Amino acid sequence: MATNENAVSLSQPVVPIFTRESYFRWSLRMKTLFCSHELWELVEERLPGVEDETRKREAAKKDAKALCLIQEAVDEPILDLIAEAGTAHEAWEMIKTKFQGSSKVVAVRKQTLRQKFEMLHMQEGELIKEYLSRVVTIVNQIKAIGHKLTEEEVVGKVLRSLSSRWDYVAVAIEEAKDIAKMSMDELSGSLQAHEIRINRSSEKGTEKAFYMKGDASNPRDAERRTNRGGFRGSCRGRGRSRGRGASPERRSSGNHENRGNKSSVQCYHCKNTGTSRQIAGLKTNQ
Repeated sequence: MATNENAVSLSQPVVPIFTRESYFRWSLRMKTLFCSHELWELVEERLPGVEDETRKREAAKKDAKALCLIQEAVDEPILDLIAEAGTAHEAWEMIKTKFQGSSKVVAVRKQTLRQKFEMLHMQEGELIKEYLSRVVTIVNQIKAIGHKLTEEEVVGKVLRSLSSRWDYVAVAIEEAKDIAKMSMDELSGSLQAHEIRINRSSEKGTEKAFYMKGDASNPRDAERRTNRGGFRGSCRGRGRSRGRGASPERRSSGNHENRGNKSSVQCYHCKNTGTSRQIAGLKTNQ
């Protein structure tokens, strides 16, 4: 029996302690705790008036249990604040008014968050994961103050507020799927899959541009390709050339060198090599 009792006690939920920060998160946890003990109706509404003494004592017992959980979940300054509360509902409303504000303050805050939600827009260069995180943060803040946003509203807002590079993706998703039945998880997975494909295509384009730029910056490679493709064809055709595929610079340099060297030139008067025209003319006259 002792073992079973210990197992039950270990399974008891831990009461979240409110330290005057993040009221919305604390109230959400407390609401779940009250629901697990079937006490949320007493906390949210006032203690119902019951004529039956038995049911009245049962309701008072549950209300005292709920008030005990609230007192255990706050620090000493807040405990002093709710010391005069006679019911769990009164204690809960005191804390709510103190840290969330009155109904007018809540209405203004709700309007501000709603406007902030409508003005959300994805920035250029922002990742899908980062933008969806900003959207979910504001949506959770709106839900925490009691204003509900449907899944269809959030999905539609995300598709409308994507940057210009995502226009064709948004249109494709709207045409292929039913937005009214689409969840945020499904939309997030689809957008991230498209983001991977877009980044992959951008990387390939960058590599190709870098490769072409590297070829253009190397003059030797460019000259080599030009000589192979251009000057080879210009040396073919009628007439003889000094070496197949020789460039004009090489032919001109060879002509200058041969003009200065007379040893290999044949005289058309005496048919000897290395004889100048003047000497050959004198020999002929003699």
